Amino acid sequence: MAVSPWILAPTTRATLHAKNRLFCLPYAGGGASIYRTWAYYLPPEVEVCPIQLPGREGRFSEQPYKRIEPLIQDLIPVLLPYMDRPFQIFGHSMGALITLQLVRELRRQGLQPPTQLFVSARPAPQLPRRRKLLYTQPDDEFKNTLKTLGGTPEAVLQNAELMELFLPLIRADFELVETFSYKEEAPLAIPIASFGSNDDPDVNAEEVLAWETHTSRTFSSKMFPGNHFYLHTHQELLLATIKQYYDLYHL
Repeated sequence: MAVSPWILAPTTRATLHAKNRLFCLPYAGGGASIYRTWAYYLPPEVEVCPIQLPGREGRFSEQPYKRIEPLIQDLIPVLLPYMDRPFQIFGHSMGALITLQLVRELRRQGLQPPTQLFVSARPAPQLPRRRKLLYTQPDDEFKNTLKTLGGTPEAVLQNAELMELFLPLIRADFELVETFSYKEEAPLAIPIASFGSNDDPDVNAEEVLAWETHTSRTFSSKMFPGNHFYLHTHQELLLATIKQYYDLYHL
């Protein structure tokens, strides 16, 4: 299979004989490297395939997307060669929103669907937005907002030159999310697991449970300790939970 800049190369144990592929989509401002250790914690028959979006890490020189529709249209042809075996998708925050729209588009095009969706740290998209738009804030105000939200490394926040480099990417990601316009569609015939955390000011338990309307199959949910970025602070607990889906449901 040809190497794609969209897919971070597997780091361990992945082979051509892997039974499943797990595609992982990042949060706003995040890159594929946030998933670089996941393969160590999941069953060896799962090939972890972090998706590298333009504008970050090894694709820093490329322009990030500011709208979700063209991203989805460009991403699907990239994934097609990787859909030769059962696959699942995990998306955190912005990644959860991309995940839903990606799978909806796969359905519209009559393409193979994933066998499981994992959506994390994102209110169900049919719910009204609870906070004001952030991507339109002036730079100084936007920087202060990033400090309060967390997730941006302190080394970046304290370095003016680094902030100048990363601010356009983070602003573009926020614009992609905040300009998304929800349209109702039939539920997906795919099991959905929706995850959240107890101390996330942006996503509460009810908003996590509201993802249930997007599936006609099995729905499950779980709340973890930690804040919006619990996938870092409680990574092993999250991955132990995901592993249970492979062990119990034979994905």
